[in-house]
Amino acid sequence: MSNEIYEPIHVHVSKGNPCANATKVWLTKGGGCFIANNNGRIPETDLRKILRLIKNHYFYIVSRWKDYYGTDQIKFYC
Repeated sequence: MSNEIYEPIHVHVSKGNPCANATKVWLTKGGGCFIANNNGRIPETDLRKILRLIKNHYFYIVSRWKDYYGTDQIKFYC
């Protein structure tokens, strides 16, 4: 997480070390997620696993976002 409090809640995913061209995944109000971009060029099979992992940890991610930014207000892309 970084200085992105004004953006809807999301995670960045990269293979190996964090990088500037990370793949971005938006979280939705309904507890799901979808790929905003795949700048990290993560293979489709790996992306499916990653999306499943993000969905399974949805409430943890939301909780950490709130803790990191010190707010209960979460913006969602949809």
